[in-house]
Amino acid sequence: MIDDMPDGDFQFIALDVETACGDSASICQIGIACVGHDDTIHTWSVYVDPQMAFAPFNTQLHGIGADTVRGAPTFAQIWPAMVPLLSRHPMVQHSRFDEKAINAACRAHQLPRPRLTWHDSVTIARAAWPELKGNGGHGLANLKQVLGLDFHHHDAGEDARAAAMVVLRARAATSDVAVIDALRTRPIQLSWPF
Repeated sequence: MIDDMPDGDFQFIALDVETACGDSASICQIGIACVGHDDTIHTWSVYVDPQMAFAPFNTQLHGIGADTVRGAPTFAQIWPAMVPLLSRHPMVQHSRFDEKAINAACRAHQLPRPRLTWHDSVTIARAAWPELKGNGGHGLANLKQVLGLDFHHHDAGEDARAAAMVVLRARAATSDVAVIDALRTRPIQLSWPF
């Protein structure tokens, strides 16, 4: 489960979650996309038992249900193993939902709130492609079409990879090194009591 999670030093890590229901703490899948210094992307994801009922809308959206997560680790079991990697890298999310979900799940499972340095690939996309405002917008579905991105939407690993690709494409489109330089801010290291 956690044995194959990427490890090392990356430019940044994109993270995405899927949830079981309207409760943002109901994380049922976590995906990360680790961007190497050569711009390669290593994607990893894990199903999570949300310990909550699945809403039909959510299951229809991402295809994850109670059968999918049967035997999967809980958030409290998986998250502490992820924090050492995540806390030493700038983090990217596509909108603020993922950060809110992680914080909600930490509260629900009585885990310390992680001090992660979050950046939003929506904001980066808006700066790179302002012409999309009012013309499909900067959501992953529209960016997939406009940028020709190849990913399966509403899979946490795939959406994390898409967010990483958006950042890399924005840097290339604007020839703006500042896009990646802005991600170089390092968070405070944490010592976990686990």
